[in-house]
Amino acid sequence: MTVAEKQPSVAAVAFKYGLIFGLMGIIFQTIIMIADLGDNRWLSSLGYIILIIGIVVAMKSYKEQNFGYMSYGQGLGIGTLLAAVFGFMSGLFTWVYTSFVDTGYMARMMEKQREQMVLQGLSDEQIDAGMAVAENFQGPLTMILGGTVLTLIVGFILSLIISAIMKNSRPEFE
Repeated sequence: MTVAEKQPSVAAVAFKYGLIFGLMGIIFQTIIMIADLGDNRWLSSLGYIILIIGIVVAMKSYKEQNFGYMSYGQGLGIGTLLAAVFGFMSGLFTWVYTSFVDTGYMARMMEKQREQMVLQGLSDEQIDAGMAVAENFQGPLTMILGGTVLTLIVGFILSLIISAIMKNSRPEFE
């Protein structure tokens, strides 16, 4: 690699696309929350498609800036950092939305959860225990950290796969 072939920063690419796709995720999440469909796990999980697309686009951009090359480790770093940014933004948005915009949102979701547990035939004690656990995850710290950690884990796993597919290591002797 010559001086003119300076490698792009993994972190810069990850943060740039983490912010872009994090905003897209927030728009999607806003639609889900306004439509009161947060309890629809299938629909909510579609947000991970935004994460996958973000990881692929970020890796593709990195490769374009790096003369077509990206090692497996660089790809894994890009995807994992992007997922952390995406998850932090998502968790922060959830906390802000449920604390300041729609303060009754969490109560509605809790009621829907309770109804689901009743339909599953759980006892009153089991339902009460489940609701107590769910209430513990409604604080700002657990929403923000929980969103970040969960998305980070999922993003890391996705990045393991996507990096393996998209890597193009620079030849050792060029």
